[in-house]
Amino acid sequence: MSPSRVLAPLPQLEATFKPDIFKGKVLFCTGGGSGICKAMTEAIMKYGAHAAIVGRKLDRLEASAKEMSQKTGQKCLPLQGDVRVPAQLQAAAKKTMDEFGRIDFVICGAAGNFLAPISGISENAFKTVIEIDTLGTYNTVKATLPYIRQSKGSYIHVSATRHYRGMQYQAHMSAAKAAVDATSQCIAVEEGPFGVRSNVIAPGPIGGTEGIERLSKKEADGSSVSYMTDDSPIPLGRIGSVEDIAAAAVFLFSPAAIWITGTVLVVDGGERHMSFDVLPYPRATLDPQSVKNMIAAKL
Repeated sequence: MSPSRVLAPLPQLEATFKPDIFKGKVLFCTGGGSGICKAMTEAIMKYGAHAAIVGRKLDRLEASAKEMSQKTGQKCLPLQGDVRVPAQLQAAAKKTMDEFGRIDFVICGAAGNFLAPISGISENAFKTVIEIDTLGTYNTVKATLPYIRQSKGSYIHVSATRHYRGMQYQAHMSAAKAAVDATSQCIAVEEGPFGVRSNVIAPGPIGGTEGIERLSKKEADGSSVSYMTDDSPIPLGRIGSVEDIAAAAVFLFSPAAIWITGTVLVVDGGERHMSFDVLPYPRATLDPQSVKNMIAAKL
């Protein structure tokens, strides 16, 4: 009889960190209205910080801000803005300063992605992902840097692991996230003398997010293939949760990480070390039409 597989438990933040480690601090987060970035924002608010969340859909931001404030007892300011437009980010940063008087932490989390081969992706679609992920990160840093220098604060940039090796249908995202990683390293070097830290969190597959729905392999009926199986290719046995990424963010912003900067924290259960692909290879490359039912080509 073969032994049962051990699955990694979910993180227990309350048992790990003091409840007031971020008291008096303020977080500025792009993409904070949903998914991974919302989970990170809520976790940081639970430990005493106020927050401002920035995105294009004001109604979603307002609903998320209200929900997180009710859960944490902290203020959350919803601010409409497009990371591709520097003036809108500058205005959002100023509104945050007007409301709270400081910005201590910044999460650059706005992103866009879809599955498409190089031969099938348009120039405009490739450019759009670069604008959201790479230029959006740069624009967010530029808008907040004067305030982060004042507070001797810290950046977290949300990246990915797909660019660690060549991957089908992900040239656009791989290029964008590789640039984000490199930008964070430069920020760490240039801004370190001002007391500013900059790090990257690179999530693996995270359940319940738009990303996993769009990028997961599909069954014939269009449903996503589950990673939660005995033969899961993830060494720690389960798909990631938004709580896993939130725990990493709390750590990187906490005093425990005060001497960590310019690094990439991969949170993927070891998935990057396994050799498998989202789509069948080389069939997906040779015959894109044959895998059309597996692709949700949507920004």
